[in-house]
Amino acid sequence: MTLKGMLSLPHISRRAWMVWRRDRDVFTKTIIVNFIPPIAEPVIYIAAFGFGLGLLVSQIGGHSYAEFIAPALVAITIMNASFFECTFASFVRMYYQKTFDAIVSTPLNVDEVIAGEILWGATRSTISATVITVVIALFGLVHAWTVLIVIPFSFLGGFMFASIAMCFTAVTPKIENLNYPTSLFIMPMTLVSNTFFPLSLLPGSVQAVAQWIVPLLHVTDIVRAATWGDFSVGLIWSLLWILVISAVFFLLAINLMKRRLIV
Repeated sequence: MTLKGMLSLPHISRRAWMVWRRDRDVFTKTIIVNFIPPIAEPVIYIAAFGFGLGLLVSQIGGHSYAEFIAPALVAITIMNASFFECTFASFVRMYYQKTFDAIVSTPLNVDEVIAGEILWGATRSTISATVITVVIALFGLVHAWTVLIVIPFSFLGGFMFASIAMCFTAVTPKIENLNYPTSLFIMPMTLVSNTFFPLSLLPGSVQAVAQWIVPLLHVTDIVRAATWGDFSVGLIWSLLWILVISAVFFLLAINLMKRRLIV
């Protein structure tokens, strides 16, 4: 497939939301189980790192360590919720359950199926991020009403990571191979995206490279700004970066999946 073919515009209608509704219905049937990890994980991290390790860390930018990592946990959840939904869960629906084949036999096309999957991945991010935002607010780690921006923004961030995830799913031969992007892509980003320590501690060259290639960094910066109510002009760059990357990988995901599913 040529570069032009990989970025060709998809044929999508409102029927893509039918795929979204199907995934939503499955989610609601196991909603209690699905809500336990989003609530438990931030509580554990805040207790262990924020109020545990935080006792040994001085303030960062005038904020306690717990206040520093709280928005980072929201950003990490935005990434994880959509990425794992559109890798492991989508792979199961595609390869083992043959759900994609069944849907394509209806009037829906492949483009609409993948678009619906990505939209649902973004929705999972929104749900999980909303839950964690409430949790950190209950811990007293939110001091600005602008934190409400996190809820709609989590859909955009989730859309980006869902699109990236679907690209991995499209080129992965076996579900076990999805452990590679998890270990070599997701885990490193979790640690070096202005999450558990300020990126400013790293060399300037590393910071410059990170600004161009690390998606989570931009999500973290925007979520932290909204949580603290501390916005800067530089966030415009982060927002534009997310929009461009989301559009590119959305097109890539659909065309790569089309190549895989249509023999």
